[in-house]
Amino acid sequence: MKLHLSPPLTKLLNSNIRITGSKSESNRLLLLQALYPNIEIDNLSNSDDAEVMQKGLGTSRGVVDIHHAGTAMRFLTSYFASQEGKEVLLTGSQRMTERPIKILVDALCDLGAEIEYEKNNGYPPIKIKGKKLTRNKVSLPANISSQYISSLLLIAPGLGNGLDLDLKGKITSVPYIKMTLALLEQIGVRTSFEGNTIKVYPKKSVDSKTLVVESDWSSASYFYSIVALSEVGSEVILSSYKKNSLQGDSVLAEIYKNWGVNTNFRENEISLRKTADLKPESLNLDLSNTPDTAQTIAVTCFGLGVGCHLTGLHTLKIKETDRLEALHTELSKLGADITVSDKDLVLRPSDRINKDVTIDTYNDHRMAMAFAPLAMKTSMYMNDAEVVSKSYPDFWKDLEILGFRVQRL
Repeated sequence: MKLHLSPPLTKLLNSNIRITGSKSESNRLLLLQALYPNIEIDNLSNSDDAEVMQKGLGTSRGVVDIHHAGTAMRFLTSYFASQEGKEVLLTGSQRMTERPIKILVDALCDLGAEIEYEKNNGYPPIKIKGKKLTRNKVSLPANISSQYISSLLLIAPGLGNGLDLDLKGKITSVPYIKMTLALLEQIGVRTSFEGNTIKVYPKKSVDSKTLVVESDWSSASYFYSIVALSEVGSEVILSSYKKNSLQGDSVLAEIYKNWGVNTNFRENEISLRKTADLKPESLNLDLSNTPDTAQTIAVTCFGLGVGCHLTGLHTLKIKETDRLEALHTELSKLGADITVSDKDLVLRPSDRINKDVTIDTYNDHRMAMAFAPLAMKTSMYMNDAEVVSKSYPDFWKDLEILGFRVQRL
């Protein structure tokens, strides 16, 4: 599906949007629910990723195809490896077969798992024969995707002896690791995280409990961008959000103060209000703990004519696409002066925004949603716009609520 996006008739926004549950929290809780079936989940994400995760967890034999869902690939690898009697071939899209899984597979094999590569060494598809894992000590590089680490932590309470995980080097994406540990603690699992060592203690059963998934802060980022690009006085209210969020991307509330967007926490919702036109000449931000916000922040800076130097982006190379190269290509089309390396991005200030440019999305939901706010400034085309269903199926409908003119071609 190709879209044509045009600016709202007024740049003074005033709307309420309800955002689906966090994909990150949902997939963690779905795995814990598979281990402990008396857990109930409210406000589950309606994303493609959560759907394939549910489907995968309900499979015991045969092929499990998770399409583009990287979280599901990592989490299900550990889940199936630890489930005695289950045998699956875990695979995904063409891009998924290019995304490395070796670090996680090696760690699981160190714990006693039985996993083989079907085609290329180190990459999906993988054959998994579930076994009872009795070893409980393993180490991983600390600067890898936190999903590898969370994958092991989530199965840990179901292992006979729990898990001692030693992380080597400087840890990145700490908020996502802490989210996983907090969810484990919510169901009564004892954990500790001291220095570079994480311990998860075994738990045979948990009490019946209903856990409510907070709405997705990564999805909120696009509305922060929209409000930053709107007129002073604009307000967008989003639900359902918590002040003491487990999600690392909640740091957006601080980051977007740089452009005059203030966040007011109310009961179960947040108000994003543009209180001033702030345009710092340039921003330096280390996003190693929140790399999923990088595309949105870069596009916001470009739309405001602000320069930025974003660092800590090394994990973006192995996402749904090489997000750094994709940002370079698409922002350059729009007239940006941008350079990228394998771990950072530099955008120089510019007031030029080309009109009616066609944005390619690279099978990456975040490319579509990060660039959409620029329709506050100029009309544009969006290729393969349906890719947003990976995390936020209602995204284009919600833009229409804000007044964006969305034409499906």
